[in-house]
Amino acid sequence: MASQPESSLPERSRDEQGAEGAAPSKNALKKAAKEKEKAEKAAKRQQQEQAEKDKAAASDTAAHLYGPISYTSPATPPGQYLEDLGDLNAAEENKKVTVQARVHSTRKQSAKLSFLVIGEGDHTIQAVVAEGGGQGISRQMVKWCGGINTESIVRITGLVKTPFEEIKSTSITKYELHVEEIFMVSGAPEQMPIQRKDCNQPPPGEEEGDVEKEGVINVGLKARLDNRVISLRAPAQQAIIDLQSEVSFLFAEYMRKHKFKWIQPSYMAGAATEGGAGVFEIKYFDTKAYLTQSPQFFKQMAIAGDMKRVCINGPVFRAENSNTKRHLTEFTGLDFEMTIMNHYHEVLSFGEKLMIFIIRALQTREECQHLVNIVKKAGYPEAGNFQLPPGDEAVRITFAEAKKLLKESGYDVGEDEHEDIDTAQEKALGAIIAEKHHTDFYTIDKYPRTLRPFYTHPDSTNPALTNSYDFFMRGQEIMSGAQRLHNYAELCQSMRDKGLDPLSEGFRHYTDAFKFGCPPHGGGGLGLNRIVQYFLGLNNIREATLFPRDPGRLAP
Repeated sequence: MASQPESSLPERSRDEQGAEGAAPSKNALKKAAKEKEKAEKAAKRQQQEQAEKDKAAASDTAAHLYGPISYTSPATPPGQYLEDLGDLNAAEENKKVTVQARVHSTRKQSAKLSFLVIGEGDHTIQAVVAEGGGQGISRQMVKWCGGINTESIVRITGLVKTPFEEIKSTSITKYELHVEEIFMVSGAPEQMPIQRKDCNQPPPGEEEGDVEKEGVINVGLKARLDNRVISLRAPAQQAIIDLQSEVSFLFAEYMRKHKFKWIQPSYMAGAATEGGAGVFEIKYFDTKAYLTQSPQFFKQMAIAGDMKRVCINGPVFRAENSNTKRHLTEFTGLDFEMTIMNHYHEVLSFGEKLMIFIIRALQTREECQHLVNIVKKAGYPEAGNFQLPPGDEAVRITFAEAKKLLKESGYDVGEDEHEDIDTAQEKALGAIIAEKHHTDFYTIDKYPRTLRPFYTHPDSTNPALTNSYDFFMRGQEIMSGAQRLHNYAELCQSMRDKGLDPLSEGFRHYTDAFKFGCPPHGGGGLGLNRIVQYFLGLNNIREATLFPRDPGRLAP
């Protein structure tokens, strides 16, 4: 093969030519000398810094009192361990305690003194780190404490002391904690996507995003939900979720008192039931399955199994593309079902008394009122202002009376007496009843048959109506309930009237329960998230939901 002409070879730099044997250029030698000198200086500086650190560490007499936590130490830390930071309110002067809490802020006053504000829930206290304090706190320890990133979790052992003046920037005002030991349990980064303090107020409108007013940032709802673990640390946000927990406990308390049995239904079904609309399809091995819209069928089948009174606290799935402030694709239902001895108002009255019990407990029990006050102080104006009439009897009107009240107030409810009341009219009705009866909770009875599911029992005197009812808080629905059809033949006919096949694979096991005999029964399904939303007057149901799911949100 012929060699390539020399003129066609790529031209090389003089520095490259020198590297192959020719003497290096002066520029190349100067450049290499500078790089060498630079590297030597950097190495020397690094050695000096390390030597200074080693010297400081060697002279740090408090090195064992701070730093990363060691889980090889005894399980019980020195001093009384407090599970709740709020217990410090009842502490004694000079008592040694150990707390584990999150750092809200740090301030290095001088080389000899640093302050931290640590918190847990809505409780905060000032911690003081002073040179020479405790077992001999060093300046290195003071400096380390002043540099802790906010949101880090620390474990502190120290003495409870009374400050010279009450500390107004913390919830615990009459005490401060003089640090003797402090260890890092879990560090947080210097930069956070949002700040907890910017989430402790009602979020701005969904379309606004983050808003800054008079130097105060208000994080938008979307950013709060995207960073839920941070927004939950804001006292008001956590109090809202804690109140949801309280409602669940109150529901369980009332049900247990009235001898209900807690059951666990399945949340998957082999067919799309209740009409086939609004269900989520899932893959179930080699076939299809569906997430249940409600535990309705399972409650009724339990009644047919002679369980008499059953209740459930569990998820409800609705595949509805509703992007409103009161709809979710997954919410928590508080369901109950019970046998009827004489009249379906036994069930209706039970449900009304249940809700009045829950609301009154939220208004009067100390632990609930504490949470409500946290929300109210954060700027939620309706928190704590929920109205109820005296006693345990709810205001109850019929569907026809509700339309009459709206018509008398100037609302166009249409000429068809069976036409439904829309959301705007429901809100207006809530205001009318609040003004007339001084209550934000009421019920509507006797809905038209055209507005109710196939399993709803018709009114014995007027077949166009049903033995069904809805519960409302501040003019918004929180529960739908009714007496159910328990006669097999009547149930099958009602299903056929709605275009459903009672003997199909999706319904056969359900309808069989009534074929084998079932007592008269009724019940309802309360929306836990809505109860909290409307009791506190929240603008959006997502605030009352730990990890909300809607048509546009499937995380976190």
